Amino acid sequence: MRLYWAVAVGGFRRYATYRMATAAGVFTNTVFGFIIAYTYIALWDQRPQLGGYDLSQAVTFVWLGQALLMTCSMMGGGFEDELIERIRTGDIAVDLYRPADLQLWWLAGDLGRAAFHLVGRGIAPMAVGSLVFELTMPGSPLVWVAFLASVTLGVVVSFAVRYLVALSAFWTMDGTGVAQIAFLAGTFFSGLLLPLTVFPGALGEIARALPWASLLQIPADVFLGRRTGWGLVEAYAFQASWAAALLATGRLLQGVATRRVVVQGG
Repeated sequence: MRLYWAVAVGGFRRYATYRMATAAGVFTNTVFGFIIAYTYIALWDQRPQLGGYDLSQAVTFVWLGQALLMTCSMMGGGFEDELIERIRTGDIAVDLYRPADLQLWWLAGDLGRAAFHLVGRGIAPMAVGSLVFELTMPGSPLVWVAFLASVTLGVVVSFAVRYLVALSAFWTMDGTGVAQIAFLAGTFFSGLLLPLTVFPGALGEIARALPWASLLQIPADVFLGRRTGWGLVEAYAFQASWAAALLATGRLLQGVATRRVVVQGG
């Protein structure tokens, strides 16, 4: 475990070195937060209690989305790009010779990345949003703890999805297409565009049952106090079940892939 802890710390430090990129990211998240927040205000002015949220909760949902956008990699762009490239060039052979589990290695690094983005790109936009808008903030420290636990599970689910995307490169030799599909799914089905409770009928039922709901919709509901007691247990069970199923699938696919590695480029 000390090895994977060191990898996680290394992942945190790696992203901490890109200070200008972090500052630019905070600025971008804040600007988009204002744009989407005012869009929500106009929408909720016409449809109060849309999706079961009042205006304050809806605007809070917007800023939570901006805070967790990079933390949970809703739009991709994390380790999977690097792993796909290593598979394409054949450098993955070096990774397979390491005295470490491939999946756990990348998971540890991604947890470090997520921890940095939560602090480096999550807190500032949320703080700015709270100065301008009336946000619904947790009144109990226990809600904050429950929220952080849900975010952690969301990060693991996100990793598991993106790990499957990266492993597809063993067969396609270029995971760009699969990554684009995952990018679109993560943007739409996480709740980043609109809370999933707004989606009507069967579309809403399907959206809320997919793993991407773990990335934003469920953590946001925990933050807003909509998941308490048995509802909180069900939320954790949903996230943990998807995390376990997707990690197991990734483990299985990894075993199949490494038995038929095709080394490219030498």
